[in-house]
Amino acid sequence: MWFLYLLLTLFLLDILVVLHEGGHFLVARLCGIKVLEFSVGMGPKVLSRVSKKSGIRYSFRAFPIGGYVQMEGEDGESDEQGSFSSMPLYKRFATVLAGPFVNILIGFLCMFFIVLFSTPVSTVVADFQEGATSPGYGLAAGDKIIKVGPTRVHSGSELVYEILNRGYEPVDLTVVRDGEKIVLPGVVFPTEEEEGTSFGRYDFILYAMRKTPGNLLEQAFFRSVSTVKMVFDSIGGLITGRFGVDSVSGPIGITSAVGEAAKTGFSSLFYLFTVISVNLGIMNLLPLPALDGGRILMLLIELVIRRKVKPEVEGYINFAGMVILLTLAVLITAKDIIKLF
Repeated sequence: MWFLYLLLTLFLLDILVVLHEGGHFLVARLCGIKVLEFSVGMGPKVLSRVSKKSGIRYSFRAFPIGGYVQMEGEDGESDEQGSFSSMPLYKRFATVLAGPFVNILIGFLCMFFIVLFSTPVSTVVADFQEGATSPGYGLAAGDKIIKVGPTRVHSGSELVYEILNRGYEPVDLTVVRDGEKIVLPGVVFPTEEEEGTSFGRYDFILYAMRKTPGNLLEQAFFRSVSTVKMVFDSIGGLITGRFGVDSVSGPIGITSAVGEAAKTGFSSLFYLFTVISVNLGIMNLLPLPALDGGRILMLLIELVIRRKVKPEVEGYINFAGMVILLTLAVLITAKDIIKLF
């Protein structure tokens, strides 16, 4: 069964990689950049075909992880017509940005369907769960919660996430009660611990919302924004030490998560796919060498200094970044394997 989950994980990741690289590919073609190859997978070629019309090679490679779009002059200067390096800055910027943008866009579209086939939940408190602690700090049925700490919430899912993220310690709530905005200071929620990290647990029941086209669009938008925020919160938690290295997962850890989601049902698996898509888009925007964000950073430097960064300098930086990323991948994979036993 574990092997089937691994195949399912690789299939889902390949879909996201193809969409990501497809973003680079389409925008490169629209910008007139010469594409040499569109590859799915890494390593030796298994299947390969060259288009007679465009001259682009389309390949399936042996290892079904990752993929790439190879463009003329992408990693160095080239005088050939249509090379990446000869294009105006805005065309290069759009081409590099397109991959992460597609992943985030797919996440937003998937979130719309998640909301469409679920029951939207408001931020108005209907009742409290058994053992609730928040009523002792002023929260009451009928309150519409609009802020958790400094963060505005627009949907029940945002509210639940913010309490999960912040409610492990006393947190201020801003509510609307009888048309008046009230701040409830230091509200305490129940907590639970997972892998040595404490999380808040919401202790109330929320009113459902009537489905309307406006509500669906609003809920989908704010749930998507909350998912993006969740990625940045996770990165911030790693930097500050709130989350340990055990919280970081590679392909094997993702396989375990996919397996659990598949057991729960299609809706859980689809939500996980949505979150992974957004994660892939955001992580690729980080200004790190060998990622799209690293290349975007180089283009922004070029915009400021009004000349290109020397290709050999950028090459050294990307090589160093690739070594670091591969080392981290090996360490994370080893950690995931150890956790299996």
